Amino acid sequence: MSGAEDREAGGGPAAPSAPSAALPGPAAAAVAGGPGETGGAEEAGSLLGGARPHGEAGADPDAPPKKRLRTAGTGTAGPEGAAGSVKLEERLYSVLCCTVCLDLPKASVYQCTNGHLMCAGCFIHLLADARLKEEQATCPNCRCEISKSLCCRNLAVEKAVSELPSECGFCMQQFPRSLLERHQKEECQDRVTQCKYKRIGCPWQGPYHELSVHEAECTHPTKTGNELMEILDEMDQTRKKEMQLYNSIFSLLSFEKIGYTGTPPRP
Repeated sequence: MSGAEDREAGGGPAAPSAPSAALPGPAAAAVAGGPGETGGAEEAGSLLGGARPHGEAGADPDAPPKKRLRTAGTGTAGPEGAAGSVKLEERLYSVLCCTVCLDLPKASVYQCTNGHLMCAGCFIHLLADARLKEEQATCPNCRCEISKSLCCRNLAVEKAVSELPSECGFCMQQFPRSLLERHQKEECQDRVTQCKYKRIGCPWQGPYHELSVHEAECTHPTKTGNELMEILDEMDQTRKKEMQLYNSIFSLLSFEKIGYTGTPPRP
């Protein structure tokens, strides 16, 4: 019997091979869409398109995990991110600060051959400490050798630091760091000052804008000579005690070596 007659005898044309025949059992059931299967198309698509995420049931334990998609606001410096909420000045503080004392330099700024910044005080301290130990001074960050000949000043960082805003300790207003010192010493109306009659014993000190009112009412210029002599004698005694304490401390520090020889004998 011919092939056509066999097909007619079998009750119609033979059905084409189903694509689910080559799939595993769960995928074939999903494609076939049999009764009781929900979401078969999505499940089959996940099996055909790639492995399931790592950690899910049925995932291949040897397959590498999928990369996580970066969500909005995660690891970005946008206005809603953590970095966007910090001011530019505050972010520059951590960039331009000294790598040793972690403070903004007030004068010269030196850098090692790899670009790490050091303020003048810390730079000199590192060189002096290494010289006392008879060692080679190194950068605290990268451990490269540092010296006056190897390191150089970073003028760009010095200018950038001088333009950063800083807050006055008296009036709480912000000024560029290059102008802050002059403002606090000469211009700030809230800076702490002393009476011009301090030399004759006036203990007053207060904000500058109250100085003229105090000096107009100060009673020390009207004191008699005997009263002023008593005040000056007290000031001399206080100064004498301070000088004695200073000399005793200086004499202790001038000893080349302070050692401990042993316990004294008991009586």
